[in-house]
Amino acid sequence: MTTTVPTTAALALGDDALVLSHRLGEWAGHAPVLEEEVALANIALDLLGQARVLLSLVGDEDELAYLREERAFRNLQLVEQPNGDFAHTIARQLYFSTYQHLLYAELATGDGPFAPLAAKAVKEVAYHRDHAEQWALRLGDGTDESHERMRRACEALWRFTGEMFEPVEGLDVDGERLRSAWLESVGEVLSRATLPLPEGPPSGAWSAGAGRQGLHTESFGRMLAEMQHLHRSHPGASW
Repeated sequence: MTTTVPTTAALALGDDALVLSHRLGEWAGHAPVLEEEVALANIALDLLGQARVLLSLVGDEDELAYLREERAFRNLQLVEQPNGDFAHTIARQLYFSTYQHLLYAELATGDGPFAPLAAKAVKEVAYHRDHAEQWALRLGDGTDESHERMRRACEALWRFTGEMFEPVEGLDVDGERLRSAWLESVGEVLSRATLPLPEGPPSGAWSAGAGRQGLHTESFGRMLAEMQHLHRSHPGASW
């Protein structure tokens, strides 16, 4: 039996992985320590592999990655946020990898078109979540300066988290159940890291996030121009 792949959902999940992979790749040559540079590069490669599978389900992966305009991307605004302070990268990873792990664990138990990918990727994402968790604990429960910078990072990105639980056409998951599990998991990590749960609802008028509708933040356009530059400058080029 052939299973039809829902295009909207495949693009949403694929673009999340592709864009975050590129953001993490920007740390190459700039990570705080050599070991961390390798870890971030490995996470970026895992995400790139997921993106390739997801995008190839609904089209040519290269065309979708390098020739689409900004408004055609369906990634969350959270994953396109600049790396900024290292604490911002860790807060972004904690929020997103916790969401992605819960999502893929649920998709892996079903028989939908994303189940095979989710069953494989959930093991990778568990590592991504654990990596972010360990750094959140080190920074939050570290020095006064690391605690304060991690607190500010968690606060700054909190407004982008509500978008993760909005319905996506073709993605059969219970958003409210996912949100509840995510909040419990992230809240537990922040508590152990001696960090307060950010104030303000992650959804509603206070929140940000319309990436699923093709609306992106200012920094995304610059990131996309850099990511697509080589392919657009030399169409059809090969080694």
